[in-house]
Amino acid sequence: MAKKEHISETPATQLLRRQGIAFSEHPYEYEEHGGTAVSARELGVDEHHVIKTLVMQDEAAKPLVVLMHGDRKVSTKNLARQIGCKSVEPCKPEVANRHSGYLVGGTSPFGTKKNMPVYVEESILALDKIYINGGRRGYLVGIDPRVLTALLNAKPVHCALQE
Repeated sequence: MAKKEHISETPATQLLRRQGIAFSEHPYEYEEHGGTAVSARELGVDEHHVIKTLVMQDEAAKPLVVLMHGDRKVSTKNLARQIGCKSVEPCKPEVANRHSGYLVGGTSPFGTKKNMPVYVEESILALDKIYINGGRRGYLVGIDPRVLTALLNAKPVHCALQE
C-alpha cells in the first residue's frame, strides 16, 4: 500500500484545484525507468488505468502531448496520419522537460509550461477513473478521464499498439 504523505503543490495540482476538479493523491516510491508497471504495482491498480503522458513532436519539431494506457505503446505512424502530420516522434528527454516544465517520469498533462495540443487514446475516456502524473516523479492523481477533454481539450485518437 502506498504510504500517505502530504505532497506539496505542483503546477498540475494548482491548476486542478483552481478549476475545482476533484482528484485523489497517490504518492509512491519512484523507481528510475520503472514506468507505469511500478506505479501500478505500488498503487495496487491495473496498469491499463495508469496513463502515460508523452511529449512528442511532429516533423516541424512542434511539440504535442499524447496520453496512453500504461500497458500500451503509441503507434506514431497511426497518430501522425490521424492528426494530419507527416511524422511524429518522441522528444528527447531534455526537450520534453523544456516544453512541459516537468522532469520526464514526472510529466503531467496539466499545467505544462508550453501550451501544446493534447491527444488521448480514445479507450482511456471509457474508464471510470484514471491515474495520471500529478507533476512529480512518484506522484499520481486519480481523476475522472472526462477531465482530459473538458480541461485540456484533448482530442480522441486511435493509436495504441498492444504491448
